[in-house]
Amino acid sequence: MQLSPPVGAGLLGWGDSTVAESVAAVQSLDLLIVASPTYKATYTGLLKLFLDQFGGDSLAGVVAVPVMLGAGRAHALAPELLLKPVLVELGASTPTKALYLLDSEWETSSALADWLPTAREVLQRSGVVAGPLTNAVSEEQR
Repeated sequence: MQLSPPVGAGLLGWGDSTVAESVAAVQSLDLLIVASPTYKATYTGLLKLFLDQFGGDSLAGVVAVPVMLGAGRAHALAPELLLKPVLVELGASTPTKALYLLDSEWETSSALADWLPTAREVLQRSGVVAGPLTNAVSEEQR
């Protein structure tokens, strides 16, 4: 799900109806993939503003997968150490390892293909994903 219409300036306060609709849409999901570029060694401020709109445990029942892209391997633990705990604090279940991809290689790296089999198995066991997740990986990444 991509936020549509854009939530923009509504994230800077509380009570914006477009933001509230987006929050409700996220809360209704079975599987949520939260992806962000790495900025100053963590997820972006825009994502932080959006996540601030959720109350504690308001993502209960949602399975979330944290994903971050970054410029260097030095930030490889960022999604596991910084994004995943926020999602758990909001009540989401995060059964898979978080995924970090280099932004310069994500299309050609085997990192996604290496991560996917275990993640698929975990998500299938949790009952969130019934079918294969192979469409997410291009042929050259396999």
